[in-house]
Amino acid sequence: MKVNKPTQVKGHAKSQKWKDVRGRRSRPPINSTDLNSSPVMARMVKEHQVSVKKKPTVKRLKNKVKSVSDSKKSTPQSGPKKPHKQANGSSMFTMDNESDDSEEWKEYSRSIQGNGVETPGGMEDIQPGRLEGEALHYCAERNDRQNHAVLVMQKDQTLCFRGKCFLTCLYGRVEVMGFTIEEGQQSYPLFSPASHCPLTIRALESPDETRDDRTEASAILHKYLPSASRKKLLKRVTSHSSVILLEPMETPLTRFLSSFTELSELFNPPMSELMSAVLDTPLNGLGMIPLVKTIEGLKMSNSYREALNTVVSACRGDMDGCAVILVCGTKNVGKSTYIRILINTLLNHTTSVDYLEGDLGQTEFTPAGCLSLSTVREPLLGPPFTHQYTPEHMIYYGQTSCESDLDRYLECLKSLWRRRSQSRETPVIINTMGWVKGFGFQLLVDMIRFFPVSHVVQLGHSGTTHCPALTPEFLRTAHGFQTHPPAQTALDEFTESHSPPRSYIHLIAESDFQGVGRQGTAKHQRTNEHRELSLLAYLSQLQSPDPGPVRPLNSLTPYQVPHAAVALGVIHCEVVPSHMFYAANSSLVGLCCLGEKVTSRGGPVLLSQAPICPCVGFGVLRGIDMVRGLYLVLTPVDPSILRKVNCFLLGAVSLPSCILTTQTGFEGEMPYVTTNYSFDLTGAGKLRVFKGLMRPSQMGTQ
Repeated sequence: MKVNKPTQVKGHAKSQKWKDVRGRRSRPPINSTDLNSSPVMARMVKEHQVSVKKKPTVKRLKNKVKSVSDSKKSTPQSGPKKPHKQANGSSMFTMDNESDDSEEWKEYSRSIQGNGVETPGGMEDIQPGRLEGEALHYCAERNDRQNHAVLVMQKDQTLCFRGKCFLTCLYGRVEVMGFTIEEGQQSYPLFSPASHCPLTIRALESPDETRDDRTEASAILHKYLPSASRKKLLKRVTSHSSVILLEPMETPLTRFLSSFTELSELFNPPMSELMSAVLDTPLNGLGMIPLVKTIEGLKMSNSYREALNTVVSACRGDMDGCAVILVCGTKNVGKSTYIRILINTLLNHTTSVDYLEGDLGQTEFTPAGCLSLSTVREPLLGPPFTHQYTPEHMIYYGQTSCESDLDRYLECLKSLWRRRSQSRETPVIINTMGWVKGFGFQLLVDMIRFFPVSHVVQLGHSGTTHCPALTPEFLRTAHGFQTHPPAQTALDEFTESHSPPRSYIHLIAESDFQGVGRQGTAKHQRTNEHRELSLLAYLSQLQSPDPGPVRPLNSLTPYQVPHAAVALGVIHCEVVPSHMFYAANSSLVGLCCLGEKVTSRGGPVLLSQAPICPCVGFGVLRGIDMVRGLYLVLTPVDPSILRKVNCFLLGAVSLPSCILTTQTGFEGEMPYVTTNYSFDLTGAGKLRVFKGLMRPSQMGTQ
């Protein structure tokens, strides 16, 4: 699309006058002359470019690394630094100065070496299990000057917490959500909000039994702790210990979320965990609140672990082609958590994992309503809203459920799969919806047949999967929505091969965590709240990466897009052309790329049906200037990519209400919001669709 330079829009302070257009939200007037622009702000393009945070590529370590590199963007004085290498390949740590303190520790290290193996003082009280209460005072020390803490953990000890932090492994190795973090790797952000299960850090056994633990640990601790704290922790270090550095974390995402009153406690324990929180430890001031062992954290059954191990072993072995793992199960059974653990575990052995998103309501990397194909190169150490980014390929479906157009849903998935190179040997994980009955079950049958699936992991709880087991034998006679036996496989459709249908491995995993099968009822735990968090996280990319106050959306400068440069379409319902602008104004739109050129006779271009086309991101249609024929759009998408956009698609995914109700800089009535609205009017409320009706053909699939 032709994108004019962003300009500051007047009229959003005292001089702005807004008019009610009769709806749940009051929209700004469409035919308004208040949307004239002032001189160009030169910094705007640069701000858009830097607002999309570029994360470093995760590379797995093949050999043991002696040094610790600082690849986290934080204060230089708090990050680990690379030691100098000696000629024999070992590490030599350089002291800041040859002070008496340094000599004291050198002497201490020499005494440990000279006396042979001795039992460290204070180690008799070390027990495997949860670190909590007094134990944290013995094994953790805080450096208030540099605002970080160092924690010594023994093999199989765990730390379950709420909050957020950066974790750097200084010595040994630890595991979080299936991902192993070793010394020498970069710092990783950990997110443990009240909306999801708390994270757990678990210490692993060091692979090197011969290392000189006291000498190495002494040099490492010297960088981060004062003398007394170092000496206290050094007594607890053995060859099986792990030493981690914990630092506070503040990002544009966390600043943006905390600016909303209802989300200010997002990273604190929920009400149900307040009695289990440990509030007096060296870690609390860093944004972490440890939890006692009565809070289980992530719980995995034996069948859950066996299914993980089977899939990971298959991906590591010599398979004929790449592994394609389809994960399915009913709602609230833990599919997303299982997939995150699986991806993290695979990243311990490979540099990337491909991910095909098939769940419209609970997407992993995008706002809700999207189907996408992503290449994951970094561990997922938090819920979906903490790792929002634009996938390699994405299609905006526009709704959180596909029941209104099943054919379009399947065609979108096929289109995404065709964009993946068939020569890639990277493992593929396919996520599915929690709709496992009726038409939803038929869609699962179709997906197994459309794609070259090697493993089907079916999650269940309470001893049942709540639908028939999707074994290869069952699939030979099952009816899908588009396919019927005998079925063609994905090899026939995508590679034009005529080989016989391939079989796959069927695994059943039992989920037995607390609350399985039920939607969370506590604050931030409902599915609609999760969708809002993901969308807010995406919009946080509009904020500057530099520390500073959060800027509300009404204070940001929009792009100007001519009406004739893009087509406008509504996906989820029919809207008469004369009402199209009213529907799209102050709404979220998908920025898409049609395969054909948009032609106009001077006015706006309106689409009569929803296309299946690539989507490069999202924008907020801030306003519509009918006088100058311009759309005013806020988006974090890079300007170089915006030039390819020629279509705005409006779906059923709406902006969170807090975006509109927390605007600042206004007196009187707030833009887009009205209190003069009655739900008693006919048609004023949301239409409710009864989903319990079944066709006769569905009866056999229950």
